[in-house]
Amino acid sequence: MSVKLRGGLCALLLLASAGTAVAADELVATRENGEEIARLSVPEGSEWCVLWHHSVQGFEVTDCYENRAGHMVLVHSHLPDFAAGLDHIPGRGQQVSDGQGGYFILDIDEPVPGDAYVLRPGLPPVDHRLRVGDTVVSLSDAAPRERVRIALIRSTD
Repeated sequence: MSVKLRGGLCALLLLASAGTAVAADELVATRENGEEIARLSVPEGSEWCVLWHHSVQGFEVTDCYENRAGHMVLVHSHLPDFAAGLDHIPGRGQQVSDGQGGYFILDIDEPVPGDAYVLRPGLPPVDHRLRVGDTVVSLSDAAPRERVRIALIRSTD
C-alpha cells in the first residue's frame, strides 16, 4: 500500500493487528511544532527505510534501520551509483556490489543517538519517504523543506 500525504492530511496511524497482545514501538515523524506527520508500528526486530531520489541523478537511495531492543540502528543502505555526495566511508559497514553498477553498504550497525534525528525533506522530485513494510509515507508531500523529526518511540505497554 502506498500513502501520499497531501493538503490537510497530517497524520497516519497504523495499529497492530487485532488480537495481537504484543506491544509495538512506533516510528513517529513530527514537524518542528510537534504536529505528527506519521505514526507507524515498528515492533522490536522490524526494519524500516528512508527512501529518496538523488537531487541530480534522480535514482532512488535507501537507508534502512532496525528496532533493536527499542533503539534505532542504521543497518544498511543501497546507493545505485557513486554520484555526488554518495560514498562509502571505510570502516562503516561493508561495501558490496549490487550487480547493476551501484552498491550496498551492509552491516553498518550504527546506533542513532537519542533514537531520533532531524531530516529536512526535499521537494517532491526528491520525495523523501518512510517505508514500513508495504506502507510508504511521503514526507516531501507532507512537509517539503521543513524540519521533520523522525523518532523511534518506545512502547510503554
